[in-house]
Amino acid sequence: MPLISIGDGALYYESHGDQFPVLLIPGLGGTAASWRSQVEPFAQHFRVVLHDHRGTGQSERSRITYSVDQMAIDVVHLMDTLDIPQAHLVGISTGGAIAQTLAVDHRDRIGRLVLVSTWPKADAFFRYTLGMRKHILEQLGPAAHLHTTPFFLYPDWWINENWEALEASMEAGLADFPGVEIMASRIDAILAFDRASELGQIALPTLVLTAKNDILTPPYFAEDLAARIPGARLEIIERGAHACNQTVPETFNDVVLRFLTAA
Repeated sequence: MPLISIGDGALYYESHGDQFPVLLIPGLGGTAASWRSQVEPFAQHFRVVLHDHRGTGQSERSRITYSVDQMAIDVVHLMDTLDIPQAHLVGISTGGAIAQTLAVDHRDRIGRLVLVSTWPKADAFFRYTLGMRKHILEQLGPAAHLHTTPFFLYPDWWINENWEALEASMEAGLADFPGVEIMASRIDAILAFDRASELGQIALPTLVLTAKNDILTPPYFAEDLAARIPGARLEIIERGAHACNQTVPETFNDVVLRFLTAA
């Protein structure tokens, strides 16, 4: 798919299928490729729309001060440009923060909401963990940042089973790294994110999903989110860690599709 203009920037996007749209919003890495295990099964039921966040992947590498609000506005502009008045949202990690923002500020644009491996606001643990990742990035460089990231995203057994592909992915990521300035600004954006006090305004069918062994956003974040959002359903799967859509795709797809297709 080509780049699509969103006014002051341009986003790479993909569209698969032709039914009611569902937007899959990626995490801090920002790329649509992280959803590759969802595209085919989800496209059997929906029009699946994916994009690379601005500053990442094939989207424009804008030199701006990044924020979750800005990332959410980019999604609204993408929907407007693609003539999508309403869609289901599935957001993971940073994508979940974006989805929370959209659910509060643009609730009429959303059908159902799925929040995966995400958090309502930074606490001491989150600030410490992300601060450490930012320190590695700024002091040791992109290679160190990329080669420590799997520890936070994937369980041990998955790394063992997928090491060659993971190693190749890290090398490809280094060759196409967005730059220290952009990535550091994106980390600052998620550290500043806080819509916790407004989550009670969300009046949408909502699924909050996480894995027991997520060490980046532990299950207590999901429990907090589900408690704050009226009527939210909480699902904690046994394993899969932070990037559970990649590590246990069959389980992830089953849980999310059952929710999205429910009458």
